Amino acid sequence: MISTIQVEFIYHLPILVSLHSHFLFLPLSPIMKEQNLKDSAEDVEIMPNIWLSLIPIVVLVAMVTLSVTIFGSDALAGASQVSLLIATGVSVCLSMWIYNVSWHKFENAIKTTIGGASVSIIILIIIGMLSGAWMISGVVPTMIYYGVQIMSPQFFLVSACAICGIVSVMTGSSWTTIATIGVALLGIGEALNVPSSWTAGAIISGAYFGDKMSPLSDTTILASSSSGTDLFTHIRYMFYTTTPSIIITLLIFLFAGFWYSSGDEVHIAEYTDGLSSKFNISYWTLLVPLITAVLIAKKVPSLITLFVSALVAGIMAVVLQEDVLIEVAGEETCSVMGLIKGIMTTYFTSTSVDMGNAALNDLVSTGGMAGMMDTVWLILCAMCFGGTMVASRMLQTLTNFSLHLVRGTVGLIASTVSTGLIMNITTGDQYISVILTANMYKDEYRKRGYESRLLSRTTEDAVTVTSVLIPWNTCGMTQATVLGVPTMSYLPYCFFNYISPLMSIIVAAIGWKIRRTKPES
Repeated sequence: MISTIQVEFIYHLPILVSLHSHFLFLPLSPIMKEQNLKDSAEDVEIMPNIWLSLIPIVVLVAMVTLSVTIFGSDALAGASQVSLLIATGVSVCLSMWIYNVSWHKFENAIKTTIGGASVSIIILIIIGMLSGAWMISGVVPTMIYYGVQIMSPQFFLVSACAICGIVSVMTGSSWTTIATIGVALLGIGEALNVPSSWTAGAIISGAYFGDKMSPLSDTTILASSSSGTDLFTHIRYMFYTTTPSIIITLLIFLFAGFWYSSGDEVHIAEYTDGLSSKFNISYWTLLVPLITAVLIAKKVPSLITLFVSALVAGIMAVVLQEDVLIEVAGEETCSVMGLIKGIMTTYFTSTSVDMGNAALNDLVSTGGMAGMMDTVWLILCAMCFGGTMVASRMLQTLTNFSLHLVRGTVGLIASTVSTGLIMNITTGDQYISVILTANMYKDEYRKRGYESRLLSRTTEDAVTVTSVLIPWNTCGMTQATVLGVPTMSYLPYCFFNYISPLMSIIVAAIGWKIRRTKPES
Protein backbone atom coordinates (compact mmCIF):
# COMPACT_ATOMS: atom_id res chain seq x y z
CA MET A 1 0.00 0.00 0.00
CA ILE A 2 1.22 3.48 -0.83
CA SER A 3 2.12 5.57 2.18
CA THR A 4 0.38 8.86 2.81
CA ILE A 5 3.65 10.73 2.44
CA GLN A 6 4.09 9.23 -1.03
CA VAL A 7 0.49 10.00 -1.89
CA GLU A 8 0.70 13.63 -0.80
CA PHE A 9 4.14 13.98 -2.40
CA ILE A 10 2.82 12.71 -5.72
CA TYR A 11 -0.40 14.63 -5.40
CA HIS A 12 1.30 18.02 -5.36
CA LEU A 13 3.26 17.33 -8.53
CA PRO A 14 0.33 18.01 -10.83
CA ILE A 15 -0.17 21.59 -9.69
CA LEU A 16 3.13 22.63 -11.02
CA VAL A 17 2.67 20.73 -14.25
CA SER A 18 -0.45 22.61 -15.03
CA LEU A 19 1.04 25.98 -14.30
CA HIS A 20 4.08 25.42 -16.41
CA SER A 21 2.16 23.87 -19.25
CA HIS A 22 -0.10 26.86 -19.42
CA PHE A 23 2.77 29.20 -20.10
CA LEU A 24 4.34 26.58 -22.24
CA PHE A 25 1.72 26.95 -24.86
CA LEU A 26 1.40 30.69 -24.72
CA PRO A 27 1.74 32.50 -28.04
CA LEU A 28 5.24 33.49 -29.00
CA SER A 29 6.45 36.74 -27.48
CA PRO A 30 7.18 39.82 -29.65
CA ILE A 31 10.89 39.12 -29.31
CA MET A 32 10.40 35.58 -30.57
CA LYS A 33 8.20 36.82 -33.41
CA GLU A 34 10.85 39.33 -34.41
CA GLN A 35 13.46 36.60 -34.34
CA ASN A 36 11.25 34.37 -36.45
CA LEU A 37 11.28 36.99 -39.20
CA LYS A 38 14.93 36.16 -39.62
CA ASP A 39 14.13 32.51 -40.17
CA SER A 40 13.65 31.09 -43.60
CA ALA A 41 10.22 31.33 -45.21
CA GLU A 42 10.02 27.57 -45.01
CA ASP A 43 10.58 27.61 -41.27
CA VAL A 44 7.78 30.13 -40.72
CA GLU A 45 5.14 28.99 -43.17
CA ILE A 46 5.29 25.20 -43.49
CA MET A 47 2.91 23.33 -41.18
CA PRO A 48 3.97 19.82 -40.08
CA ASN A 49 2.08 16.83 -41.37
CA ILE A 50 -0.63 15.52 -39.02
CA TRP A 51 1.00 12.09 -38.80
CA LEU A 52 4.36 13.60 -38.01
CA SER A 53 2.77 15.81 -35.35
CA LEU A 54 1.29 12.76 -33.68
CA ILE A 55 4.65 11.06 -33.21
CA PRO A 56 5.73 13.06 -30.08
CA ILE A 57 2.28 12.47 -28.55
CA VAL A 58 2.46 8.75 -29.27
CA VAL A 59 5.95 8.60 -27.80
CA LEU A 60 4.75 10.47 -24.69
CA VAL A 61 1.76 8.15 -24.25
CA ALA A 62 3.95 5.07 -24.69
CA MET A 63 6.58 6.34 -22.24
CA VAL A 64 4.01 7.37 -19.62
CA THR A 65 2.27 4.00 -19.94
CA LEU A 66 5.60 2.22 -19.50
CA SER A 67 6.46 4.42 -16.53
CA VAL A 68 3.14 3.76 -14.80
CA THR A 69 3.51 0.03 -15.47
CA ILE A 70 6.98 -0.06 -13.93
CA PHE A 71 6.72 2.53 -11.15
CA GLY A 72 2.98 2.67 -10.44
CA SER A 73 1.87 5.85 -8.68
CA ASP A 74 5.53 6.70 -8.06
CA ALA A 75 5.88 7.49 -11.78
CA LEU A 76 5.24 11.17 -11.03
CA ALA A 77 8.30 11.25 -8.81
CA GLY A 78 10.62 11.15 -11.83
CA ALA A 79 9.65 8.71 -14.55
CA SER A 80 6.98 11.00 -16.00
CA GLN A 81 9.49 13.84 -16.14
CA VAL A 82 11.88 11.67 -18.12
CA SER A 83 9.02 10.70 -20.43
CA LEU A 84 8.29 14.36 -21.11
CA LEU A 85 11.93 15.12 -21.90
CA ILE A 86 12.17 12.17 -24.29
CA ALA A 87 9.02 13.31 -26.09
CA THR A 88 10.51 16.82 -26.19
CA GLY A 89 13.64 15.46 -27.84
CA VAL A 90 11.58 13.62 -30.44
CA SER A 91 9.66 16.80 -31.30
CA VAL A 92 12.85 18.81 -31.69
CA CYS A 93 14.69 16.20 -33.74
CA LEU A 94 11.82 15.67 -36.18
CA SER A 95 11.30 19.39 -36.72
CA MET A 96 14.98 20.19 -37.19
CA TRP A 97 15.59 17.19 -39.44
CA ILE A 98 12.51 17.28 -41.68
CA TYR A 99 11.39 20.93 -41.62
CA ASN A 100 14.72 22.58 -40.86
CA VAL A 101 13.37 24.48 -37.85
CA SER A 102 16.24 26.35 -36.21
CA TRP A 103 17.34 25.46 -32.68
CA HIS A 104 17.09 29.07 -31.43
CA LYS A 105 13.34 28.94 -32.06
CA PHE A 106 12.97 26.05 -29.62
CA GLU A 107 15.32 27.65 -27.13
CA ASN A 108 13.41 30.94 -27.15
CA ALA A 109 10.09 29.15 -26.76
CA ILE A 110 11.33 27.28 -23.69
CA LYS A 111 12.81 30.46 -22.16
CA THR A 112 9.56 32.34 -22.72
CA THR A 113 7.36 29.69 -21.16
CA ILE A 114 9.57 29.25 -18.12
CA GLY A 115 9.78 33.00 -17.57
CA GLY A 116 6.04 33.38 -17.88
CA ALA A 117 5.44 30.70 -15.25
CA SER A 118 7.42 32.43 -12.50
CA VAL A 119 4.37 33.82 -10.66
CA SER A 120 2.59 30.49 -10.85
CA ILE A 121 5.61 28.73 -9.38
CA ILE A 122 5.58 31.14 -6.45
CA ILE A 123 1.88 30.41 -5.94
CA LEU A 124 2.63 26.70 -5.80
CA ILE A 125 5.38 27.19 -3.25
CA ILE A 126 3.09 29.34 -1.10
CA ILE A 127 0.42 26.64 -1.33
CA GLY A 128 2.91 24.21 0.22
CA MET A 129 3.53 26.76 2.95
CA LEU A 130 -0.22 27.27 3.42
CA SER A 131 -1.18 23.59 3.58
CA GLY A 132 1.29 22.99 6.40
CA ALA A 133 0.15 26.07 8.32
CA TRP A 134 -3.53 25.19 8.05
CA MET A 135 -2.87 21.75 9.46
CA ILE A 136 -0.55 22.64 12.33
CA SER A 137 -2.60 25.70 13.31
CA GLY A 138 -5.58 23.42 13.96
CA VAL A 139 -7.79 24.65 11.11
CA VAL A 140 -8.10 21.26 9.40
CA PRO A 141 -8.22 19.23 12.66
CA THR A 142 -11.06 21.45 13.92
CA MET A 143 -13.03 20.97 10.71
CA ILE A 144 -12.59 17.21 10.92
CA TYR A 145 -13.37 17.10 14.65
CA TYR A 146 -16.77 18.72 14.25
CA GLY A 147 -17.45 17.15 10.88
CA VAL A 148 -17.27 13.51 11.91
CA GLN A 149 -19.68 14.08 14.78
CA ILE A 150 -22.62 14.75 12.48
CA MET A 151 -22.59 11.13 11.27
CA SER A 152 -25.42 8.67 11.79
CA PRO A 153 -26.13 5.33 10.08
CA GLN A 154 -28.94 6.74 7.92
CA PHE A 155 -26.90 9.72 6.79
CA PHE A 156 -23.52 8.05 6.63
CA LEU A 157 -23.06 8.10 2.84
CA VAL A 158 -24.12 11.72 2.38
CA SER A 159 -22.06 12.69 5.45
CA ALA A 160 -18.99 10.88 4.14
CA CYS A 161 -19.30 12.69 0.82
CA ALA A 162 -19.81 16.07 2.51
CA ILE A 163 -16.96 15.62 5.00
CA CYS A 164 -14.50 14.54 2.32
CA GLY A 165 -15.59 17.52 0.25
CA ILE A 166 -14.96 19.93 3.13
CA VAL A 167 -11.59 18.40 4.04
CA SER A 168 -10.50 18.36 0.40
CA VAL A 169 -11.44 22.02 -0.05
CA MET A 170 -9.45 22.87 3.07
CA THR A 171 -6.39 20.83 2.12
CA GLY A 172 -6.58 21.15 -1.66
CA SER A 173 -5.74 17.48 -2.04
CA SER A 174 -8.11 14.66 -2.93
CA TRP A 175 -5.27 12.15 -2.55
CA THR A 176 -4.47 13.26 0.99
CA THR A 177 -8.16 13.37 1.92
CA ILE A 178 -8.81 9.86 0.63
CA ALA A 179 -5.66 8.42 2.17
CA THR A 180 -6.48 9.83 5.62
CA ILE A 181 -10.09 10.65 6.48
CA GLY A 182 -11.26 8.51 3.55
CA VAL A 183 -9.61 5.40 4.95
CA ALA A 184 -11.16 6.12 8.36
CA LEU A 185 -14.59 6.59 6.79
CA LEU A 186 -14.24 3.31 4.92
CA GLY A 187 -13.75 1.53 8.24
CA ILE A 188 -16.77 3.32 9.70
CA GLY A 189 -18.84 2.25 6.71
CA GLU A 190 -17.84 -1.36 7.20
CA ALA A 191 -18.97 -1.16 10.83
CA LEU A 192 -22.32 0.16 9.61
CA ASN A 193 -22.64 -2.67 7.07
CA VAL A 194 -22.47 -0.26 4.13
CA PRO A 195 -20.92 -1.89 1.02
CA SER A 196 -17.34 -0.71 0.55
CA SER A 197 -18.01 0.14 -3.09
CA TRP A 198 -20.73 2.62 -2.08
CA THR A 199 -18.56 4.10 0.66
CA ALA A 200 -15.59 4.46 -1.70
CA GLY A 201 -17.85 6.16 -4.25
CA ALA A 202 -19.04 8.68 -1.65
CA ILE A 203 -15.49 9.34 -0.45
CA ILE A 204 -14.10 9.83 -3.94
CA SER A 205 -17.05 11.99 -5.07
CA GLY A 206 -16.58 14.36 -2.13
CA ALA A 207 -12.80 14.40 -2.33
CA TYR A 208 -12.75 15.27 -6.01
CA PHE A 209 -15.41 17.93 -5.54
CA GLY A 210 -13.15 19.61 -2.98
CA ASP A 211 -10.07 19.06 -5.13
CA LYS A 212 -11.84 20.77 -8.01
CA MET A 213 -13.06 23.79 -6.03
CA SER A 214 -10.12 24.42 -3.70
CA PRO A 215 -7.70 27.28 -4.45
CA LEU A 216 -5.03 25.06 -2.88
CA SER A 217 -5.49 22.29 -5.45
CA ASP A 218 -2.75 21.70 -7.98
CA THR A 219 -5.16 20.63 -10.70
CA THR A 220 -7.29 23.72 -10.10
CA ILE A 221 -4.26 25.93 -10.49
CA LEU A 222 -3.13 23.85 -13.44
CA ALA A 223 -6.41 24.20 -15.34
CA SER A 224 -6.68 27.93 -14.69
CA SER A 225 -3.08 28.70 -15.58
CA SER A 226 -3.05 26.47 -18.66
CA SER A 227 -5.97 28.42 -20.10
CA GLY A 228 -4.76 31.84 -18.97
CA THR A 229 -7.53 32.37 -16.40
CA ASP A 230 -7.26 33.98 -12.97
CA LEU A 231 -7.44 31.31 -10.28
CA PHE A 232 -10.42 32.68 -8.37
CA THR A 233 -12.25 33.63 -11.56
CA HIS A 234 -11.89 29.99 -12.58
CA ILE A 235 -13.22 28.74 -9.24
CA ARG A 236 -16.21 31.10 -9.21
CA TYR A 237 -17.15 30.10 -12.75
CA MET A 238 -17.04 26.40 -11.87
CA PHE A 239 -19.92 26.91 -9.44
CA TYR A 240 -22.37 26.94 -12.37
CA THR A 241 -21.57 23.34 -13.29
CA THR A 242 -20.16 21.98 -10.04
CA THR A 243 -22.99 23.09 -7.71
CA PRO A 244 -25.77 21.19 -9.52
CA SER A 245 -23.43 18.20 -9.92
CA ILE A 246 -22.66 17.92 -6.21
CA ILE A 247 -26.30 18.57 -5.21
CA ILE A 248 -27.47 15.69 -7.40
CA THR A 249 -24.69 13.52 -5.98
CA LEU A 250 -25.59 14.32 -2.36
CA LEU A 251 -29.26 13.58 -3.02
CA ILE A 252 -28.37 10.18 -4.47
CA PHE A 253 -26.27 9.31 -1.42
CA LEU A 254 -28.95 10.68 0.90
CA PHE A 255 -31.63 8.36 -0.47
CA ALA A 256 -29.23 5.42 -0.79
CA GLY A 257 -28.35 5.76 2.90
CA PHE A 258 -31.78 4.60 4.02
CA TRP A 259 -31.05 1.18 2.53
CA TYR A 260 -27.87 0.87 4.59
CA SER A 261 -28.92 2.17 7.98
CA SER A 262 -28.20 -0.86 10.16
CA GLY A 263 -25.11 -1.44 12.21
CA ASP A 264 -23.52 -0.83 15.60
CA GLU A 265 -22.61 2.54 17.02
CA VAL A 266 -19.34 3.75 15.62
CA HIS A 267 -16.57 4.70 17.99
CA ILE A 268 -16.00 8.11 16.49
CA ALA A 269 -14.86 9.23 19.94
CA GLU A 270 -11.53 7.50 19.32
CA TYR A 271 -10.99 9.78 16.35
CA THR A 272 -12.19 13.00 17.96
CA ASP A 273 -10.39 12.28 21.23
CA GLY A 274 -7.16 11.74 19.35
CA LEU A 275 -7.42 15.11 17.63
CA SER A 276 -8.50 16.98 20.76
CA SER A 277 -5.75 15.41 22.86
CA LYS A 278 -3.04 16.92 20.67
CA PHE A 279 -4.63 20.02 19.13
CA ASN A 280 -6.48 22.87 20.76
CA ILE A 281 -9.80 22.39 18.96
CA SER A 282 -11.35 25.84 18.84
CA TYR A 283 -13.81 27.82 16.76
CA TRP A 284 -11.17 30.55 16.69
CA THR A 285 -9.21 28.53 14.17
CA LEU A 286 -12.09 28.99 11.72
CA LEU A 287 -11.14 32.67 11.49
CA VAL A 288 -8.40 31.60 9.08
CA PRO A 289 -10.71 30.17 6.38
CA LEU A 290 -13.14 33.02 7.05
CA ILE A 291 -10.49 35.65 6.37
CA THR A 292 -9.42 33.70 3.29
CA ALA A 293 -13.02 33.61 2.05
CA VAL A 294 -13.37 37.36 2.54
CA LEU A 295 -10.21 38.02 0.54
CA ILE A 296 -11.45 35.75 -2.22
CA ALA A 297 -14.84 37.47 -2.25
CA LYS A 298 -13.13 40.84 -2.58
CA LYS A 299 -11.19 39.45 -5.55
CA VAL A 300 -7.81 40.05 -3.98
CA PRO A 301 -5.09 38.55 -6.23
CA SER A 302 -4.57 34.87 -5.48
CA LEU A 303 -0.89 35.30 -4.65
CA ILE A 304 -1.69 37.87 -1.97
CA THR A 305 -4.68 35.92 -0.64
CA LEU A 306 -2.78 32.68 -0.21
CA PHE A 307 0.23 34.37 1.38
CA VAL A 308 -1.91 36.32 3.87
CA SER A 309 -3.83 33.15 4.71
CA ALA A 310 -0.57 31.31 5.41
CA LEU A 311 0.66 34.12 7.68
CA VAL A 312 -2.64 34.31 9.59
CA ALA A 313 -2.60 30.52 10.04
CA GLY A 314 0.96 30.78 11.37
CA ILE A 315 -0.12 33.39 13.92
CA MET A 316 -3.04 31.18 14.92
CA ALA A 317 -0.65 28.26 15.42
CA VAL A 318 1.54 30.33 17.74
CA VAL A 319 -1.49 31.47 19.74
CA LEU A 320 -3.40 28.18 20.01
CA GLN A 321 -1.01 25.31 19.25
CA GLU A 322 2.11 25.97 21.29
CA ASP A 323 2.67 22.32 22.24
CA VAL A 324 2.31 21.15 18.65
CA LEU A 325 4.78 23.73 17.37
CA ILE A 326 7.32 22.79 20.03
CA GLU A 327 6.98 19.14 19.03
CA VAL A 328 7.44 20.05 15.37
CA ALA A 329 10.52 22.08 16.30
CA GLY A 330 11.94 19.12 18.21
CA GLU A 331 12.41 21.19 21.36
CA GLU A 332 11.94 20.01 24.94
CA THR A 333 10.51 23.18 26.46
CA CYS A 334 8.40 26.03 25.15
CA SER A 335 10.28 29.18 24.22
CA VAL A 336 9.98 32.04 21.76
CA MET A 337 12.79 30.63 19.64
CA GLY A 338 11.16 27.21 19.75
CA LEU A 339 7.85 28.59 18.51
CA ILE A 340 9.58 30.49 15.70
CA LYS A 341 11.47 27.35 14.73
CA GLY A 342 8.25 25.34 14.78
CA ILE A 343 6.29 27.66 12.51
CA MET A 344 9.22 28.11 10.14
CA THR A 345 9.62 24.34 9.94
CA THR A 346 5.92 24.01 9.21
CA TYR A 347 6.22 26.47 6.37
CA PHE A 348 9.22 25.08 4.53
CA THR A 349 9.49 21.33 5.10
CA SER A 350 7.61 18.17 6.02
CA THR A 351 6.17 17.89 9.52
CA SER A 352 4.69 15.09 11.58
CA VAL A 353 2.95 14.95 14.94
CA ASP A 354 2.71 11.82 17.07
CA MET A 355 -1.01 11.27 17.61
CA GLY A 356 -0.67 7.77 19.01
CA ASN A 357 -2.60 6.47 16.01
CA ALA A 358 -1.16 5.65 12.58
CA ALA A 359 -4.20 6.96 10.67
CA LEU A 360 -4.17 10.23 12.60
CA ASN A 361 -0.41 10.56 12.16
CA ASP A 362 -0.91 10.36 8.41
CA LEU A 363 -3.80 12.80 8.56
CA VAL A 364 -1.86 15.62 10.22
CA SER A 365 1.46 15.15 8.38
CA THR A 366 2.33 17.90 5.88
CA GLY A 367 4.96 18.56 3.21
CA GLY A 368 5.46 22.33 3.37
CA MET A 369 7.20 24.17 0.55
CA ALA A 370 9.66 21.31 0.13
CA GLY A 371 6.78 19.02 -0.81
CA MET A 372 6.17 21.15 -3.91
CA MET A 373 9.64 20.77 -5.40
CA ASP A 374 8.87 17.63 -7.38
CA THR A 375 5.89 19.40 -8.87
CA VAL A 376 8.15 22.23 -9.99
CA TRP A 377 10.42 19.67 -11.60
CA LEU A 378 7.52 18.11 -13.44
CA ILE A 379 6.28 21.50 -14.62
CA LEU A 380 9.66 22.46 -16.00
CA CYS A 381 9.77 19.28 -18.05
CA ALA A 382 6.18 19.81 -19.21
CA MET A 383 7.07 23.37 -20.22
CA CYS A 384 9.93 22.07 -22.34
CA PHE A 385 7.58 19.68 -24.12
CA GLY A 386 4.86 22.29 -24.62
CA GLY A 387 7.29 24.93 -25.81
CA THR A 388 8.78 22.68 -28.46
CA MET A 389 5.33 21.55 -29.63
CA VAL A 390 4.40 25.22 -30.13
CA ALA A 391 7.67 26.21 -31.76
CA SER A 392 7.49 23.28 -34.16
CA ARG A 393 3.82 24.15 -34.94
CA MET A 394 2.88 20.53 -34.26
CA LEU A 395 0.36 21.60 -31.62
CA GLN A 396 -1.33 23.93 -34.09
CA THR A 397 -1.57 21.11 -36.63
CA LEU A 398 -3.18 18.77 -34.08
CA THR A 399 -5.60 21.45 -32.90
CA ASN A 400 -6.68 22.37 -36.42
CA PHE A 401 -7.30 18.73 -37.22
CA SER A 402 -9.36 18.02 -34.08
CA LEU A 403 -11.50 21.15 -34.54
CA HIS A 404 -12.13 20.69 -38.24
CA LEU A 405 -15.70 19.37 -37.79
CA VAL A 406 -16.64 21.16 -34.55
CA ARG A 407 -19.64 23.49 -34.85
CA GLY A 408 -21.32 25.69 -32.22
CA THR A 409 -20.87 26.06 -28.48
CA VAL A 410 -22.16 22.63 -27.53
CA GLY A 411 -19.96 20.95 -30.12
CA LEU A 412 -16.89 22.81 -28.86
CA ILE A 413 -17.61 21.94 -25.22
CA ALA A 414 -18.39 18.31 -26.06
CA SER A 415 -15.19 18.10 -28.09
CA THR A 416 -13.17 19.51 -25.18
CA VAL A 417 -14.78 17.05 -22.75
CA SER A 418 -14.13 14.12 -25.08
CA THR A 419 -10.52 15.16 -25.63
CA GLY A 420 -9.93 15.43 -21.89
CA LEU A 421 -11.34 11.96 -21.28
CA ILE A 422 -9.33 10.47 -24.15
CA MET A 423 -6.17 12.11 -22.83
CA ASN A 424 -6.83 10.61 -19.39
CA ILE A 425 -7.24 7.18 -20.96
CA THR A 426 -4.24 7.37 -23.27
CA THR A 427 -1.67 9.18 -21.13
CA GLY A 428 -2.69 7.66 -17.78
CA ASP A 429 -1.99 10.94 -16.00
CA GLN A 430 -4.40 13.76 -15.15
CA TYR A 431 -1.79 16.49 -15.08
CA ILE A 432 -0.46 15.84 -18.55
CA SER A 433 -4.08 15.52 -19.71
CA VAL A 434 -5.00 18.94 -18.28
CA ILE A 435 -2.02 20.54 -19.96
CA LEU A 436 -2.57 19.01 -23.38
CA THR A 437 -6.34 19.57 -23.41
CA ALA A 438 -6.22 23.21 -22.33
CA ASN A 439 -3.43 24.13 -24.71
CA MET A 440 -4.94 22.32 -27.69
CA TYR A 441 -8.14 24.39 -27.42
CA LYS A 442 -6.90 27.69 -26.02
CA ASP A 443 -6.44 29.51 -29.31
CA GLU A 444 -9.69 28.12 -30.73
CA TYR A 445 -11.74 29.44 -27.79
CA ARG A 446 -10.12 32.83 -28.22
CA LYS A 447 -10.71 32.89 -31.97
CA ARG A 448 -14.37 32.00 -31.52
CA GLY A 449 -14.84 34.74 -28.93
CA TYR A 450 -15.27 32.56 -25.83
CA GLU A 451 -13.85 33.56 -22.46
CA SER A 452 -10.82 31.66 -21.22
CA ARG A 453 -12.72 30.74 -18.05
CA LEU A 454 -15.04 28.57 -20.15
CA LEU A 455 -12.08 26.53 -21.33
CA SER A 456 -10.57 26.24 -17.84
CA ARG A 457 -13.90 25.10 -16.38
CA THR A 458 -14.58 22.58 -19.13
CA THR A 459 -11.06 21.19 -18.89
CA GLU A 460 -11.38 20.59 -15.17
CA ASP A 461 -14.92 19.23 -15.51
CA ALA A 462 -13.60 16.72 -18.03
CA VAL A 463 -10.12 15.80 -16.81
CA THR A 464 -9.71 16.21 -13.06
CA VAL A 465 -12.76 14.23 -12.00
CA THR A 466 -12.58 11.41 -14.56
CA SER A 467 -8.96 10.45 -13.96
CA VAL A 468 -9.88 8.38 -10.88
CA LEU A 469 -12.35 6.30 -12.94
CA ILE A 470 -9.61 4.81 -15.15
CA PRO A 471 -7.87 1.75 -13.64
CA TRP A 472 -4.48 2.39 -15.27
CA ASN A 473 -4.48 6.12 -14.60
CA THR A 474 -2.23 7.15 -11.70
CA CYS A 475 -5.30 8.45 -9.84
CA GLY A 476 -7.30 5.27 -10.36
CA MET A 477 -4.37 3.08 -9.35
CA THR A 478 -3.62 5.12 -6.24
CA GLN A 479 -7.16 5.36 -4.87
CA ALA A 480 -7.89 1.68 -5.53
CA THR A 481 -4.71 0.76 -3.64
CA VAL A 482 -5.25 3.18 -0.75
CA LEU A 483 -8.90 2.23 -0.19
CA GLY A 484 -8.46 -1.45 -1.04
CA VAL A 485 -11.44 -1.26 -3.41
CA PRO A 486 -10.90 -2.05 -7.13
CA THR A 487 -11.51 0.84 -9.52
CA MET A 488 -14.22 -1.01 -11.41
CA SER A 489 -16.01 -1.71 -8.11
CA TYR A 490 -16.28 1.90 -6.95
CA LEU A 491 -16.68 3.41 -10.44
CA PRO A 492 -20.52 3.05 -10.65
CA TYR A 493 -20.92 4.90 -7.35
CA CYS A 494 -18.64 7.90 -8.08
CA PHE A 495 -21.69 9.87 -9.18
CA PHE A 496 -20.07 13.30 -9.04
CA ASN A 497 -17.20 12.18 -11.23
CA TYR A 498 -19.30 11.38 -14.26
CA ILE A 499 -22.15 13.83 -13.64
CA SER A 500 -19.67 16.71 -13.71
CA PRO A 501 -18.52 16.39 -17.37
CA LEU A 502 -22.11 15.75 -18.47
CA MET A 503 -23.23 18.87 -16.59
CA SER A 504 -20.61 20.89 -18.45
CA ILE A 505 -22.24 19.93 -21.76
CA ILE A 506 -25.78 20.50 -20.41
CA VAL A 507 -24.94 24.00 -19.15
CA ALA A 508 -23.37 24.76 -22.54
CA ALA A 509 -26.58 23.64 -24.27
CA ILE A 510 -28.62 25.93 -22.02
CA GLY A 511 -26.15 28.76 -22.54
CA TRP A 512 -26.12 29.64 -18.83
CA LYS A 513 -23.53 32.35 -18.09
CA ILE A 514 -21.67 31.70 -21.33
CA ARG A 515 -20.65 35.03 -22.81
CA ARG A 516 -19.26 35.44 -26.27
CA THR A 517 -17.55 38.40 -27.87
CA LYS A 518 -17.00 39.00 -31.55
CA PRO A 519 -14.92 36.09 -32.89
CA GLU A 520 -11.48 36.93 -34.16
CA SER A 521 -10.95 36.77 -37.89
